[in-house]
Amino acid sequence: MKSVQRTITPVDGSVYLTRKLASNPSIEKALARAEKAQKSWKQASVAERAAICRRMAEWCVQRADELATELSWQMGRPVSQTPGELKRGFHERALYMCSIAEEALKDLEVGDKPGFRRFIRREPLGVVLVVAPWNYPWLTSVNAVLPALIAGNSVILKMAAQTPLVAERYAEAFKAAGLPDGVFQFLHLSHDQVAKIIADPRIAFVAFTGSVPGGHAIQQAAAKRFIATGLELGGKDPAYVRADADLKFAVENLVDGSYFNSGQSCCGIERIYVDKKIFKPFVEGFVDLTRQYKLGNPLEKETNLGPLVRTDAADAVRAQIKQATRKGAKALLKLKDKPGTPYLPPEVLVNVDHGMEVMTEESFGPVVGIQAVKDDEEAVRLMNDSRYGLTASIWTQDADAALHVGDRVETGTWFMNRCDYLDPALAWTGVKDSGRGCTLSKLGLETFTRPKSFHLRLATS
Repeated sequence: MKSVQRTITPVDGSVYLTRKLASNPSIEKALARAEKAQKSWKQASVAERAAICRRMAEWCVQRADELATELSWQMGRPVSQTPGELKRGFHERALYMCSIAEEALKDLEVGDKPGFRRFIRREPLGVVLVVAPWNYPWLTSVNAVLPALIAGNSVILKMAAQTPLVAERYAEAFKAAGLPDGVFQFLHLSHDQVAKIIADPRIAFVAFTGSVPGGHAIQQAAAKRFIATGLELGGKDPAYVRADADLKFAVENLVDGSYFNSGQSCCGIERIYVDKKIFKPFVEGFVDLTRQYKLGNPLEKETNLGPLVRTDAADAVRAQIKQATRKGAKALLKLKDKPGTPYLPPEVLVNVDHGMEVMTEESFGPVVGIQAVKDDEEAVRLMNDSRYGLTASIWTQDADAALHVGDRVETGTWFMNRCDYLDPALAWTGVKDSGRGCTLSKLGLETFTRPKSFHLRLATS
């Protein structure tokens, strides 16, 4: 079994850093520390826990540019965009979850009954294992790390091998914020080691963000124990542009939703359905705007489209494009590619249908298929013709129509006139192969608790 993990940077293919995988003794020590620390941490007030988490977030945001540069080296997103992960999404989610904590976690009173006091308390689960991905490592991890800690759990973070520095920076930030030792820890682990930790009776919950196969592996590892898992597994998120949409606005936002982070977003736009009445002008505008992307070295500030995380990831997208064109799709950009590298230019496909993988299987890259539809009914049918259901969006000026269509679309989040965004006040959740459970919002805090009923019969004279 290997004892070292290497992070290969997509910038130039070199080894950016190496880390030793945790040994069995170090794993045992971490679990023992986490279990012991959690018993004290749960006694801290919710306000105290939230204050420490807030200070941790501020520490990270103050160093956003520095942390962003090392993140660009690790996973390839342009330095012109990476600081925003910390300054905007990470910061917004952290502050919101801290702000609602006391109200969300307070005892639930069930009404007066003479001679009794009755209420439900939200108890922390214990030790939570968070397994986070590389594509938005700060955003995806904060969804689970902070709510788990605020709820009174201890956390062990396993970050993807592509972005191990994120886990290490969390530890620095929590130490600076005054978090007691052992409440937050990280471990660099192999897949086999993750499975063994999940089997350990000290782990009370697993929060995983990643692929569908990864989700199956997590679920299988937990199957012999009575513990819950939260699984956020990606998607094939659709957009539907109605005839009454603000065309320019829809084009601008859907291009960004399709290609930001080189399309490596679980809730990015991967397929677009456009009313046939406006199909031609929409496609023309979409192509014109996409041509303005500059693919290049992510460390150069003028670059706004970086490489994919690995060459094999880029090759998988190339294969989808090739299969689609072989089946009759038309590629509208045909920009110069760099085969054998992770540097993949954006592509727009038309004449697509659901017999092509590019319209049914997750691409996770800078390609999108655009298909004409005749009405709402056809759009709903095609949007639901997927094994995924993370987010979906409609572009229209008719809010009533948006609600009517949204009621019939199988998805975790339904957007009108926006996409590729997580509002921390709303539950982040998916259906079908996009996973189960939720993070963020009041419900996301409750995910990391269990109900404990108090039924007190008062003394009588």
